[in-house]
Amino acid sequence: MKRIPPLLLAFGFACFFMGATLFSLSANTSSNIAYAALPDGHPTLPGWHNEFAPTARVSTTVRDFFLPGTQPHQMIDELQAPLNCTYCHDGYSSLTGQDQETETWFAWSGSMMAQSGRDPLFWAALDVANADADGAGEFCLRCHMPRGWLEGRSASPDGSDMTFDDLEGVQCIVCHRMVDAEYSAENPERDLDVLAAITTPVTVTAPTIILGSGTMIVDPLDHRRGPLVITEVQQIDPHPTFNGAETTLTSPYHQDSAFCGACHDISNPVYTWNPVTEQYELNPLDTPGDLNTGFPVERTYSEWYLSEYNTPQGVYAPEFGGNQDYVSSCQDCHMRQVTGVGGLVFGSPGLGGNRDDFRFHDMTGGNTWVPQIIPSHPTFSATFNADTRRVDALNAGVERARYMLQNAATLNVTQIGNQLIVTVINETGHKLPTGYPEGRRMWLQVEGYDANGDLVYVSGAYDNETAVLTHDADLKIYEVQQGFTSELAAILGLDEGASFHFALNNVTVSDNRIPPRGYTFDAYAAVGAAPASNSQPDPTLYADGQYWDTTVYTLPAGVTAGSVRLLYQTTSKEYVEFLRDNNPYPDYNNGQILYDLWEEFGKNEPEIMAQAGFGYQVYLPIVQRP
Repeated sequence: MKRIPPLLLAFGFACFFMGATLFSLSANTSSNIAYAALPDGHPTLPGWHNEFAPTARVSTTVRDFFLPGTQPHQMIDELQAPLNCTYCHDGYSSLTGQDQETETWFAWSGSMMAQSGRDPLFWAALDVANADADGAGEFCLRCHMPRGWLEGRSASPDGSDMTFDDLEGVQCIVCHRMVDAEYSAENPERDLDVLAAITTPVTVTAPTIILGSGTMIVDPLDHRRGPLVITEVQQIDPHPTFNGAETTLTSPYHQDSAFCGACHDISNPVYTWNPVTEQYELNPLDTPGDLNTGFPVERTYSEWYLSEYNTPQGVYAPEFGGNQDYVSSCQDCHMRQVTGVGGLVFGSPGLGGNRDDFRFHDMTGGNTWVPQIIPSHPTFSATFNADTRRVDALNAGVERARYMLQNAATLNVTQIGNQLIVTVINETGHKLPTGYPEGRRMWLQVEGYDANGDLVYVSGAYDNETAVLTHDADLKIYEVQQGFTSELAAILGLDEGASFHFALNNVTVSDNRIPPRGYTFDAYAAVGAAPASNSQPDPTLYADGQYWDTTVYTLPAGVTAGSVRLLYQTTSKEYVEFLRDNNPYPDYNNGQILYDLWEEFGKNEPEIMAQAGFGYQVYLPIVQRP
């Protein structure tokens, strides 16, 4: 069977391998833990049918990854491919005077949301997830390629049944047919019919904030939704007129951060928290789990929800908000308000022309590297060779991601004698960094020079040629490491502690990422997002209300001046090598493809988020002198 090469997200996104967390050679049989069952009358679940798949470490089944919400094969009206949206939502900036970059389709096509089905990192991780837990990839595909998942093409969890159009990732039609899992009167009345037909409702049990993990509700009919009353400013509803769709509905849900939380909180459903042993333990095999008690893989939405940003006023951050000074929701930063319009109707700007509250459909995160490698992928390059504007869109997306990184933190540096005090302030609405845990990191690089200009001290040295980060005694690196408890490691035959086996990890070994404004330990701990040390939640890392971290360096005698940089990497050398070396397919190794692209394109050279000097005097014209 010919397999499609792999790729992943990052913003972010990622969110998908988690579900692959399955392992269990021995089942959890504690009597105080309840497990879910499929409701009466629910459609029969398919089995895996890839006879060429390798033997997995854990013999999970389709039922282990079953989640509530809309299920495959429940669409009545086709989910139209993104190309259908270009006729109205692309190529119109010359008529409106807005930047081409803000055109709806162009902005989306340059985002990692549009590339989540092509991301080579995702494909490499997908193969490892399937090798760790049988069929775990199905859990990943539901977020990375939701159109293909909804139409039933995840029965091969390696993604080999996905079509060319499925590779377009998180697509326009999926988002614009999504329904709020919890009905409110402000949303369309049609939503009541959609929710009533769901055989497995999305139910949240406190303290869980949102199920996430791709538990989407999608309208089976082609009623497209958005936040505007489309017929108030123009005489026709364009979607049924030009696209054969049903009537367009007004949906405040599409401006709610919970919309993003459908995929940006991830829990591993094959684990359940056991309050007796105080561990996440493997469920009985062939049994649906409960995301309310599953292992927390990613908590980006919960981090935001428990922050000061989730308030009516939000936080003053004009650098993120576009045409608004205060930001509150996910959309305020990642789909900022700009001046423009979303498309054309009868060749004229729709919705009454340019608006100052138009949402920029760029959905930008911090991934500057993956968009650069996709056009050179041995399979995915065909898309970009056929339409070079898509390369332009990717390049524009890289610059937006770089801008986000350069505004995500403030760096304060003070030298007092031989002590250097460095403070990193988190300027985002979630942990810094956040999202996919594997390989993602941020660190401080400090260089000290003597009076002769010679380098006499360095911490956080990074070699761009070898991609090696030197782990010196003073290194401050911000990351989350997940891994195995001793009990699970013994079952799996793997080492206890930190691991890149995303689908099998059952403990947060360490997490020193900087929390956002409004952080409190108890609230974060309740949802599995607490800072951690030595495989335990650690309240000493950050005090309640702390959204910064301070590191004190003791400089050697003779240091008179120097520099501090805050650096960020989407993925590390160690993770890329892990994905190469643990790929189960010798004939088509997505890990090797990723590694080759990594070597060709700069080995993911770190991005400079912020930098500052110390010990310098400033003269005009602006120069620094020790």
